[in-house]
Amino acid sequence: MRTLLKIAINGLALWAAAALVEGITLADGASTTTSKVLTIAVVAAVFGLVNAVVRPVAKFFGFPFLIVTLGLFIFVINAAMLALTSWLAGVFGLDFHVDQFWPTAVLGALVVTFVSWVLGLFFDTDDDTRRPAPRGYDRRGPGRPGGPTMSRY
Repeated sequence: MRTLLKIAINGLALWAAAALVEGITLADGASTTTSKVLTIAVVAAVFGLVNAVVRPVAKFFGFPFLIVTLGLFIFVINAAMLALTSWLAGVFGLDFHVDQFWPTAVLGALVVTFVSWVLGLFFDTDDDTRRPAPRGYDRRGPGRPGGPTMSRY
């Protein structure tokens, strides 16, 4: 369910970028609403896959630039992920295109990042699900009030 939510958030963010940034087109050639929504969903899934697979590698190799620029290089990495998604969409015959890297992909990446962040505030997309503590155990640690006990009840 979280994967579908992430795809929906990516789709909305990509749609917003296409609406706000000149030079980004998304599902312009689709004739019906259903085909537009399907195109946006598939492009969002490709974008999510690119971010899951390629982005960590790009961040690893771009780490020195991230340090030097105090993290601002992440916008360049995000723009590269958007441009790579555009290229993959062309390979798969999807109706998504980013005209050029500067300034189109960079501005598009800013919009996608901002919209995804805002929507992420409203919807829980975090995969950090914790298992409940074992019975009779408190996470506060031993020797503290309310800490672990020897009792099983």
